[in-house]
Amino acid sequence: MRLVLLGAPGSGKGTQAKLLAAEFGLLHVAPGDIFRSEIRSGTELGRLVEGILARGELVDDATTIRLIDTRLLSEEANEGFVLDGFPRTISQAEALDRILSGRGESLDLAVALEVDEGAILKRALSRRVCSQCGKPYNLALEPPKMAGKCDDCGGELVTRKDDLESTVKERLAVYREFTEPLSAYYAEKGLLEVVSGEGEVNEVFLRIKEALRKRNLLE
Repeated sequence: MRLVLLGAPGSGKGTQAKLLAAEFGLLHVAPGDIFRSEIRSGTELGRLVEGILARGELVDDATTIRLIDTRLLSEEANEGFVLDGFPRTISQAEALDRILSGRGESLDLAVALEVDEGAILKRALSRRVCSQCGKPYNLALEPPKMAGKCDDCGGELVTRKDDLESTVKERLAVYREFTEPLSAYYAEKGLLEVVSGEGEVNEVFLRIKEALRKRNLLE
């Protein structure tokens, strides 16, 4: 399966992408996670991206597309993939089409997670990340077992700069302007399924699997 998950920041794309990847053996490609790894490592790319994200802006297309192309060429993508956080613009979606068509492949489905913006803001403000290993948490969706501590390494959980309220609101505005039109883009291609992202994580996952069955992507 070759899937794209769409949805505003805080809609639960990352959580659902991980579940899909684990259950169906797909490569989970999340540019945001990769960029944050670069930030933690203090690389030149990481410093550049950190400033961009802190302003609530999008990383430039050329950098992001090059990253995606490399990941989709890896052996890990042989059984399929689920993209989380890409594409974010029509131009990126067109670039993805070119990448796949160049290999004789095509996207199977774009799943849009629909969540009320008020709930999205609340979720986004609940995000935390481990200061030691970088593992992300959402206090509303995926809370740690011990408050304020990472389940994996025990590190302190902190709020990222790009999860501050002012930045989140700016990210939502950017989403509405540049990313929301992707739903119409994929709908025109007959590749869109809209799924409610409200409720418990497992409830949303079951809705996504039902959408996959509807498209004959699951038995």
